[in-house]
Formats: sequence, structure tokens, C-alpha cells
Amino acid sequence: MGKDFKACFVQIDISEIVNLLAFEDEGRTYFGLYSAAGENLSGTELGPFVSVQNLFDAIKGVVPEDSLNEKRADFVSGTEGSITFNADGVAETLCYVPVEGTDWKMVVLIRESVIHDRIRDISEKSLKSSQNQIIFTLVMVLLFATILLIEFRMLAGQKLEAEKENSRAFRTMANTDSLTGVRNKHAYSDSEAALNIRIKENEIDKLAVIVCDVNGLKIINDTLGHAAGDKFIKDACSMICEYFNHGAVYRIGGDEFAVILQEKGYDTMHEVITEFNRKVEEHIKTKGVVVAIGYSILGPEDEQLHDIFERADKMMYKRKKELKEMGTLTRQA
Repeated sequence: MGKDFKACFVQIDISEIVNLLAFEDEGRTYFGLYSAAGENLSGTELGPFVSVQNLFDAIKGVVPEDSLNEKRADFVSGTEGSITFNADGVAETLCYVPVEGTDWKMVVLIRESVIHDRIRDISEKSLKSSQNQIIFTLVMVLLFATILLIEFRMLAGQKLEAEKENSRAFRTMANTDSLTGVRNKHAYSDSEAALNIRIKENEIDKLAVIVCDVNGLKIINDTLGHAAGDKFIKDACSMICEYFNHGAVYRIGGDEFAVILQEKGYDTMHEVITEFNRKVEEHIKTKGVVVAIGYSILGPEDEQLHDIFERADKMMYKRKKELKEMGTLTRQA
């Protein structure tokens, strides 16, 4: 015939669409295939109002013009959507979706009563299931809340313990001399305040204070440097701690230490002081660490720890003079 022909085949699973859309058989649900211009391609009636007419011609009197133009644009652009209108007092809804690979639209008309009936049917059937789901959800929420509460308490406990540990660590740092590792002047002040209360209330029978002064530190710092001076202080501190191991040792100044003795430390004080002074005198000959000490014990006239400290401090200076006469290094040497 001398002419070219082109064939186009589109496969549409109509049965699947029918199964999805045929809610019932009472003539309240319809579907049809339409072109982009709204022409009925399937020959099926889209309800008594639209029938087999051009879709847009059929509804132009019951749909506002702006909405109608918007739906025309949807058909041309291949966009899905819906149209709701009243025809003869009956609410109708048209839903349309594009058919892939064509410019056609599958249009379904569903009367509003169908939608309401289906919703009511679904609601009645699922009411019991919904109640069970609600109960299950509440149980799960309560279980989850219980688990969260337990976890929260555990975390809170861990956090509180960590804060306590940090507080203890900071308190230890605040009360510890960084060079020697013994208690510092701040710690001595705290101990002094606590002991003053006990002295005032006559709660202490055995209490003594030893004041210590490291001889020759300035000369070592000036001649050998501060690193050597720091070592000298640490060596002196080690000696004091070794002998007065039953007392509380404090570094209260650059080359000054104090020892508070109670109970066992108080009972052995005189023997330990004798041994300590003997060792110091040996160090004068061997150029070792020399520490002058003085001590005093709590008396009935004492009202605070400082009273004991002052007497011990005076004795320490007397001992310092004795050590100088024996040949020890002093600040003035």
C-alpha cells in the first residue's frame, strides 16, 4: 500500500485495578480510562452523572472554573489528583492517576457514602484490635519507662560517686604540698581549727606539736640552684616522716615543717626526738640533712593549738643555735 504504520501496545492489568477499586457491587463505584483531553477511551460509564461524556464537559457546571482548569492541567502533565463535587444532591469523588508509558488517566468515581461505609466497617472490625494494641503499647511504654528509670538511677548514682571522687581528689590536692607530698599549710590550718574546738571542750589529753626547720637551704639554693634546694627539702621531709611516722606531718613554709602528735605518736615522742637529734648531729659530720626541732605538749593553761606551737617554735630556735655551734650550715654562715 506504500504507507508506513506504527503499532503501540500498552498492557494494563485491569483485573488488579478492579480488585483494588471494586468495594461492592451496588453501583456506587465506577472507573474508566481517559485521554489527556478528558475523552472516555474505555467506553465504561463513570456513574450516571458523567456517564461516557468528556469528563471536563460533564463536570464543568458543578466544579469551579479555577479548579476545573487545574484538573485539566493535571491531565496534560500526567499528575495524579482528585475532584470532589455534588451532583443531584449526591457527593461524588473522582480520583485519577496516570497510566505509565501513555498520556492516559485511570479515573475512579467513588461516592462519599462508600467511603463512609468502608471507614465504619474498618473501624468496627479493628476496634478490638486497636484496644489490644493500645494495651500492648501502654505495657511497653510502662516497661520502657521502668527501664529508663532504672538506667537513670544507675547513671545518677555513678555521676554522684564520680562527683564525690572528684571532690575528694580536689580536696586532697588542695591539702597536699606539691613538692613533698605531705600535708600543706592549708591542711594545717584546718587541723588547727578542729583541734582548737576539742581543746576548748577539754576533749584531748595527749597532744604535742613539733616545729622543724631545715638548716642551710638558702646556701644550697644560692650555690647549687633551686633544683638542689628542692631535693634537700624532700630529703629533710623524708627524714621527718621516717622518724615521726605516727604523727601528722605538715609543710608550713619554705623550709619549715610541723608535726602534730596524738595517742601513740605522743607516747613515743621523747624516744623518737632523742633518736632524731642524734641522727641530725651525725649529719653535721657527714654533710647530710640537718633539721632543728623543738616541741611542746598541751598544758592546762593552753586555750588553742597556737599556744603549744609558740613554745615549740622557741625551743626550735634554741636548738638551731646549738647546731650552729656544732658546725652546721645556717642562713648566716
